[in-house]
Amino acid sequence: MSAGKKGSAVFSGFRALGLYSNHLAHVLRFHKKHREFYVLTAVGQCFHTYNVKKLGIVAVSNALPEDISSLAADRMLVYAAYGKLISAFAKNKEVVHTYTGHQADVHLLLPFGDHLISVDKDNAVIIWDVESEDTYLQISYDKASFEVSALMHPSTYLNKILFGSSQGSLQLWNIKSNKLLFTFPGWASAVTVLQQTPAVDVVGVGLASGQIIIHNIRFDETLMKFQQDWGPVTALSFRTDRHPIMASGSPIGHIGLWDLEEKKLVSQMRDAHTTAIAGLTFLQNEPLLITNGADNAIRVWIFDVAGGDGRLLRHRTGHSAPPKKIQHNDQSGINILSAGQDGTLQSFSTVHERFNKSLGHGTLNKTRAKKKGVTHDTAKLPAITTFASVQFKKIYGMLAIALDDFTVHILDMETRRAVRRFSGHRGQINDMTFSPDGRWLITASMDCAIRTWDLPSGSLVDCFLVDAAAVSLSMSPTGNFLASSHVDGLGIYLWSNNTLCSMVSLRPLPADYEPTVIMLPGTCPSKDTEEEEVLDADSSEMLEYISPAQLDEHLVTLSLLPDSRWKNLLHLDIIKKKNKPKEPPKLPKAAPFFIPTIPGLVPQFALPTTPSEDQSKVVNFGVLVQKSTFYLQLENALDNSSYEEPVKLLRELGPSAIEIELRALSPDMGGEVRVMQSFLKMISSILQSKRDFDLAQAYLALFLKVNDTDRKSAPYIGDSKTQWKPRAQSVQRAT
Repeated sequence: MSAGKKGSAVFSGFRALGLYSNHLAHVLRFHKKHREFYVLTAVGQCFHTYNVKKLGIVAVSNALPEDISSLAADRMLVYAAYGKLISAFAKNKEVVHTYTGHQADVHLLLPFGDHLISVDKDNAVIIWDVESEDTYLQISYDKASFEVSALMHPSTYLNKILFGSSQGSLQLWNIKSNKLLFTFPGWASAVTVLQQTPAVDVVGVGLASGQIIIHNIRFDETLMKFQQDWGPVTALSFRTDRHPIMASGSPIGHIGLWDLEEKKLVSQMRDAHTTAIAGLTFLQNEPLLITNGADNAIRVWIFDVAGGDGRLLRHRTGHSAPPKKIQHNDQSGINILSAGQDGTLQSFSTVHERFNKSLGHGTLNKTRAKKKGVTHDTAKLPAITTFASVQFKKIYGMLAIALDDFTVHILDMETRRAVRRFSGHRGQINDMTFSPDGRWLITASMDCAIRTWDLPSGSLVDCFLVDAAAVSLSMSPTGNFLASSHVDGLGIYLWSNNTLCSMVSLRPLPADYEPTVIMLPGTCPSKDTEEEEVLDADSSEMLEYISPAQLDEHLVTLSLLPDSRWKNLLHLDIIKKKNKPKEPPKLPKAAPFFIPTIPGLVPQFALPTTPSEDQSKVVNFGVLVQKSTFYLQLENALDNSSYEEPVKLLRELGPSAIEIELRALSPDMGGEVRVMQSFLKMISSILQSKRDFDLAQAYLALFLKVNDTDRKSAPYIGDSKTQWKPRAQSVQRAT
């Protein structure tokens, strides 16, 4: 394959940093099994899933061909509209359905039971069957008289959908019978938001005029009106934790809190976001409010202070304006400093987003900034244009100089001579960076090209195009990643160095080489044991993975029993000696009633025995040597060669009980040699099955120990050089 077809030979898109939200409203989901809320935000061509308790990223969807224009979700699927198409995602990642049929771009989505309602820019409303992907119903409106701008499903209204229009009127439809039930004249202003209130039959209507209407759709009666002075209403939400509070969003980032009982504005959350409030949602029965905006921020507010104000509980924020300068900050290459047009200096971690830091906005008077806030601080500094941090040592001590004729000159600092000249860019060169070994120079220009020059050979060895011109570059000190920021982009993009993990043959590119466009890398979650989760499509029927008993016939499997069940088998004598009581136990004055149990790890009650009147007082020594269940199972195994039952029984016994069972196998304790041989066959069967390997070793070691006491205590015949001989009553051991 030619170099032109495969894009870049040196760099591959890895991931994007610092992207959290855009102008689309977030979506809130509740996972029944996890008993946890999750918030979904759209970021370009994919969407992110965060858990609300930590705002840790849980999943990132697969990228779509175009930017997402609308996002919605039900308990099973997540729906994303892009262009004229709609995709349904399962497990917050994989596309399982695609709905085609719109002739214009889709901008509104509403899941409705087993159906999905979508509205495009041509005012066509299509109701889809989710599973079959077929069109269930299509409604066409005259755009001049009724342009759909919002829609919702009123609670408890079966098969009913309420549509709002840019003309101000509302329509209630029965989508099953395809009938228009009622038309509300409206309030002479475009409807921007429709939201269900905690009360049945009552909806909240946000208007472009800033008015908020609380309306009873059952009796067509307006219950109350509010006026927001910050422009059109962008979002509405109602508290459900026994506080009659409504929150409204505005285009300038303010949030208004309204008391529905006293019918007045009770608090203002100014500058909650630096851009319009895209979405705000109160959590069900909790004093938490989630907001997001186009300023690349997700924030969770808690209402636990007097006066009804919300304080910031947790957040995920990136740059609200494109970064102009980025640079690696340490020799590890983990942290990247970024200065944005929003005036902030931030540090992004390539390991995990929880290590991201915002160094704030520079100011001449910190005390005044704390009192008035950064927005109203008249002494704040303008946006950072460039900065310098830790400088890394270069091997060749070279200096690269970009000229306005789009050429780059390499100057040797020792000889003070120009040693290389590179030409080929067709636009202003925005930034340059050397590789850690000083062998490469990577340049970016306004022609959207990123070029890699080889200094020893003085030739261009790699070149590729991106959709938006790169304005800043930084190569990690370890050489594993190239970081870039781009025009109108809020994130930092990482490119992996292919030469570190594979053989890449770099040859000078021909003069007529035409580079190809490479898509900017998307976001992906960092693997974290605390936050990495898998969300199934149907939370009520979540299936758990069950590991097989044996992964592979060539592997040895352990028992997974606690260490206390087998690790101390060889040290029971020491444990008993340490646990020996110092004095005999004292009987209580009045002993409580207890049902007698059989010793063992599995609790079993002892059956009551009725004493016989003519019971003999003579002790029957035959009872003392009766065979145990384990002993009988070993005897049976001699005939059927099945050792599953004795192994299962040993797994349930404690260390002391196991020792007693193994001692009872010896002829001195009433056992037989053939049963001892059966025990050894049982150990052999365990080893051949390659399961319970740790138990087999422990049982065998204890067996050899308890049956080796005769060897230790046997008298020696002859001198010390003569081999010992066991006593006459000892049993010949099976080998």
